[in-house]
Formats: sequence, structure tokens, C-alpha cells
Amino acid sequence: MFDTSKVRKKMGEVVERFKGEMAKVRTGRAHPDMLAGVKVEAYGQVMPLNQVANVVVADGTLLTVMPFDPSNLSKIAEAIRADQTLGLNPADDGRIIRVPIPALTEERRKEIVKNAGAKVEEAKIGIRNAREDGRKEAKNLELAEDVRKRAEKEIDDLTHEFSSQVEDLFKAKEAEIMKI
Repeated sequence: MFDTSKVRKKMGEVVERFKGEMAKVRTGRAHPDMLAGVKVEAYGQVMPLNQVANVVVADGTLLTVMPFDPSNLSKIAEAIRADQTLGLNPADDGRIIRVPIPALTEERRKEIVKNAGAKVEEAKIGIRNAREDGRKEAKNLELAEDVRKRAEKEIDDLTHEFSSQVEDLFKAKEAEIMKI
């Protein structure tokens, strides 16, 4: 009998990574994960924003960034401004950085959905790669023909299951993005 738990685990990891990517996608409301991808040059090296500052939602349209070290204030604001995919313009008052989240235009919403769609394809590729790895493993075990066919069918079922999860997550995110 072929154990599909490795394949299930790999596909589950792909879906979890995809969920993390979808959490970073901007939806028009302020969310701390929006700045998760921002890298700041501090202390002589490039670090994730959450290691040099605390990001808090002040209200639905404003994030506040409080640096742990005030000397990094301008570097943090510069890093947020430099990330063109965010399209944000932070302002600092010498202590904290305020990041207003502008309302999304219809065109910008469609562009965000398109970018999220690219992440869907990446996730599906990861799922298909896990499927191929599982199939190769089943083939290399020299299993009886009927056992190998059953294993391939189980792997294909897993592929369909996890691809459906990715599609469902994307549809939910798309609805959230397009909602005004």
C-alpha cells in the first residue's frame, strides 16, 4: 500500500503559503500584514519591518508604525515608500509613522486581483509538483499495477482537493478586494 501522507503534507504546505500570500494582498482596509513584505535597511543589514517596528491599525484607513529605535524612523518610511506594489505614502512626525490607506480605484482593484491570480497559478504549480513527486515515488516502489493505479488516483484526488481550496481562497479574496 502506498502512503499519500507526504503528498498531502506537501500540498498542505503550499496552501498554507498561499494563505499567507493572500493575507498580504491589499483589500482597501488597513491591515498590519499589508506591510509584511517591506524590508528595512537597519543596523547594517536588511531586516523585515516587523523586526524594527510595531505596526498597528489606527482605524480602517490608517496604519501606524512605531519604530523600536527612533533613529530608524526615516529608513522605515523610505522603505514603505519604495515598495511600489503597495502604492503608499507614509508621513512621520518624528516619533511614529502614519500610513494612510487610500481608497482603491476600480482599475487598481482589478490590478490587485490580477496580481493575486498570479499567486494562484504559483500555488497550483506547487500542488502539481507535489503530485508529480508522489507519482514518481509510487512508480519507483515497484508496486503491483492495481496498487499503483489506486495510489495515482488518490494523489489525483488530493491534487483536485487542494486546488479547489486554493480556488476557494482566491474567490473569497477577490470578492473582498472588489467590494467597495
